[in-house]
Amino acid sequence: METVKVGNNLEFSRLVQGFWRLADWKFSTKDLIEFMEACADRGVTTFDTAEIYSDTECERQMGAAFKDKPGFREKIQLVTKTGIFKKKIENDMFGYYDTSYDRIIESCKESIKRLQCGYIDLYLIHREDPCFDAWETARALKDLKKQGLVREVGVSNFDPFKFDALNTAMDGALVTNQIEWNPVCFEHFNSGMMDNLVKNKIHPMIWSPLAGGRIFSSDDPECVKAMEGFKEIANRHGEEIETIIYAWLMYHPVKAMPISGSNKLERLDLAIRALQEVKLERWEWYKLYTASGQQVLR
Repeated sequence: METVKVGNNLEFSRLVQGFWRLADWKFSTKDLIEFMEACADRGVTTFDTAEIYSDTECERQMGAAFKDKPGFREKIQLVTKTGIFKKKIENDMFGYYDTSYDRIIESCKESIKRLQCGYIDLYLIHREDPCFDAWETARALKDLKKQGLVREVGVSNFDPFKFDALNTAMDGALVTNQIEWNPVCFEHFNSGMMDNLVKNKIHPMIWSPLAGGRIFSSDDPECVKAMEGFKEIANRHGEEIETIIYAWLMYHPVKAMPISGSNKLERLDLAIRALQEVKLERWEWYKLYTASGQQVLR
């Protein structure tokens, strides 16, 4: 499995296994251990979660697996996130962001406790916070690194302006931006975020690389056009459409790390095949880039 250098202290597997829907998988702890081991045996050793996923339940289940399989935690790289919270106000749950110093420090310690591990490899600010003090957030992240609670820090879903604001306050220490990119989502190309990452030699993690499966089932014109384009190239290579999507994502020089969110190992194998077996031509990449209607020339 190809690896990607993330900051000064980490190397991630080029493909990442995500655990956003872990609580829905209805895995026993034994099932989860076996699944994690199967991922690692394939070279996929980077695991992604967040405290907000199923209201902390995903972290708890992963922690139970690490506890029952001593030594396995040290064989993988663990990513989790903070910044999104819920509060019960009267009878309703209200969602909000909090990237204040005390909240970040407390959240990190709580995640480590739930995950039953001594440290987190990569700690991310989950989303942009409109009430955001980059210097205060940076102070918290720096202190977590100094205390040895996290090895590297980054963000998720940031636009280039907020990314630069926090990265300046962090003295250039942000190591990734976990962003959405798939055949029908080009937000971070259009915002300039992808160019920003290339310029700074920062490799993004990619969530929802298959658009949550929407492109395979939606009758939305954008999805239909994308599927037609990807099917054409998939037929040309004799591969599954899913494999071609992953190959397209990993062709770009930004060296993106797509996150597979499925609990089916055969789906992960399709992504691995994209990395090891498929060689797209440059014109094919552009054919796929424009399949859903995305413009090249402005």
